Amino acid sequence: MGFLFVLIVGLVAGTISGIVGTGSSIMLMPVLVYQYGPKQAVPIMAVAAVMANLSRILAWWREVDWRACAAYSIMGIPAAALGARTLLALPSHAVDVAIGLFLIAMVPVRHWLERHELKASLWHLAIGGAVIGYLTGISQQTLMRH
Repeated sequence: MGFLFVLIVGLVAGTISGIVGTGSSIMLMPVLVYQYGPKQAVPIMAVAAVMANLSRILAWWREVDWRACAAYSIMGIPAAALGARTLLALPSHAVDVAIGLFLIAMVPVRHWLERHELKASLWHLAIGGAVIGYLTGISQQTLMRH
């Protein structure tokens, strides 16, 4: 019965995400945590995210800016691994507070960037990939530790 519930929520989340462009993980993660627990939900969600992104790449192959993707990924992938490794040495409470402060700080930063209409170069994407990859590595490991 639990598998059927996860399947239904996954289909609804995928449909809404396909229409809106985002949001499936926000809908699916609480269901996965409830059904399987946080240690199992994080890798399940990671596999689902990879599959969703691969389907987007296949659907929009010609629209992808491959140079931007490479600039972001070259720095982002190793930084995510480094972030996951770093978390093992940090107290989880300090990491939780730091991630929360970062997310709160990003709201005014995003509005400031939007107001000034700044455009990102490939170097900016590489730096952003490193920062976001590192934080993603930390946050994914934080979820797995709880």
